[in-house]
Amino acid sequence: MPLEAKLEQLILQDPEILEAKLLLLGNQVPTTYGKYVDLLGVDSEGVLHILELKRDRTPREVVAQTLDYASWVRTLGNSDVRDIFENNNPVRSFDEAFAERFDGAPVPDELNSGHVMTIIASDLDPATERIIEYLNTSHGVPINAMLFRYFTDNGHEYLARTWLIDAGPVAASGTTQNKSTRAPWNGSDWYVAFGVGESRSWDDARSYGFISAGGADWYSRTMKSLPAEARVFVHVPQHGYVGVGIVQGPAVPADEAVLDIDGVSKDFRSLTLQASYLHPQASQGVDAAEYIVPVQWVYTVALEDAVWRQGMFANQNSACKLRNQFTIDELTKEFKLDALPRSGSASLPRD
Repeated sequence: MPLEAKLEQLILQDPEILEAKLLLLGNQVPTTYGKYVDLLGVDSEGVLHILELKRDRTPREVVAQTLDYASWVRTLGNSDVRDIFENNNPVRSFDEAFAERFDGAPVPDELNSGHVMTIIASDLDPATERIIEYLNTSHGVPINAMLFRYFTDNGHEYLARTWLIDAGPVAASGTTQNKSTRAPWNGSDWYVAFGVGESRSWDDARSYGFISAGGADWYSRTMKSLPAEARVFVHVPQHGYVGVGIVQGPAVPADEAVLDIDGVSKDFRSLTLQASYLHPQASQGVDAAEYIVPVQWVYTVALEDAVWRQGMFANQNSACKLRNQFTIDELTKEFKLDALPRSGSASLPRD
C-alpha cells in the first residue's frame, strides 16, 4: 500500500492519530517564498505544529525543507495565524472552531508562542534518523519523526505509530519575529470575573453600580489595576457575560467604599445588600477584604439571561485586559453597544 500518499488525508480526517490534539489551520499552506507546508496546526496552548510528509525525498531534502518551513512559521504573527485558518476555512470562525476542538477553551491571547516540527513517514532511512536525532538531542531543536506501519489481517487494515525519539514532540521553540504573537489590545476593554454566592451578589452589583472581588491578594490585586474610564465586560463563571460598564474610581475595601446612588454618596455597608461581602474563612495574615470598584453601567442583564457563546474568553483572574476580539464583537451585538454612548448612562435600560 502506498501509505504516504494516503497519510495526509488520514490526518485531515482525524488529526488525533498524531497523538496530539490539534486544530488544523490548513493543508498545502503557501509560504512567502513559493513552497507549501503539507499540514499546519495549532494546539490548545497556541503552539504551531509543522507536519511534513516524507514523500520519498532524500534525508537532506526532507529535513532541510522542514527546517526551512520552520524559519517561515517563526515569522507569523497573531493575525497571520488567523488569516491562514480563515483562508482555508472561509465559512468557519477561528474562535468557534478553536473552542469546538478544545472542549470550549477560548483562543489564547498568544498565538505562535512557539513551534514544533514533525516529519511523518512510513519509513525513514538511517541518515534521516541520525540527522533528526542529532538536532533534537544535541541542540534541542523541536523536531521529531512519527513513523506509521501498515498491517492487514483477514481483510482488516491497521495503522501502528511510533515516535523516532521516545519522548515524543520536544518542547516548542520560542519565536523571535518582529510581528506580535499576542492578540492586539484596544487600550480600553477589560475582562472582569464576578463570582456569585454568599459573599457576592450580581443583583447588588447591578442595582448599585459596582464590581468586586476579594478574599485574598490574588483576587483583589488585579481589581486594583483597573484604571478609571476602563470599559469592563463582566463575566459570571458558570453563567456567562452579564454586563458592560465604565469604571468610575479605584478599588476600595468594602468597609471604606462609598458609592454614588442617584447623586447621593452612600457608604457601601449602609446599603441593603443581598450578600455579605465578607470572607471569614480566609487565612490569617492575608488581606481578606472585599474590594469594591464603582461602575457606571452601560448595559446589564439578569443572571438568568447571561450571554455565552462557544469560543468566548474566560479567565480565573478577577480582572485582565480583554484581547479576545470575538468576545468583544459578540457582546457588542448582543448588548447593542454600537447604538449606545461610549461613556454609558445610568438612565439606560438594563435589559
